[in-house]
Amino acid sequence: MTGSCTNLTGAYFRGNAPSLGSYVFANGNNPQVYCVPGTTGWNIFDQNSGLPSAILWNPQAQTSDGSFGVQANQFGFNITGTTNIPIVLETSTDLASPVWTPLLSCTLTNCSVYFSNPEWANYHNRFYRLRSP
Repeated sequence: MTGSCTNLTGAYFRGNAPSLGSYVFANGNNPQVYCVPGTTGWNIFDQNSGLPSAILWNPQAQTSDGSFGVQANQFGFNITGTTNIPIVLETSTDLASPVWTPLLSCTLTNCSVYFSNPEWANYHNRFYRLRSP
């Protein structure tokens, strides 16, 4: 394995922390590492190890607060999570054969962002998902 990827800006892990050598993020490149809730071993990514610290990537659409639903003729909801995590919100009209279309790409500031969709009434079904960029 070589540490020559100088354009890497982020690494997303869906499982427990892998065993990494100190060469993984060599060459002065310091990508941000993101991990998901319920995984372990991420404490190795701290300032003392020479590896970038891992940030919890945990965005969630809020369905039980006052922002969820139709307001001012737009469907919307809050998305919350760790501050400064990048997210992509996508939509599809069919879960059996989904074709996902990006609607929002942003970084959560102050741990939240509000999403609204003025075109919601144009679709019989509309499904949403959050993913990493």
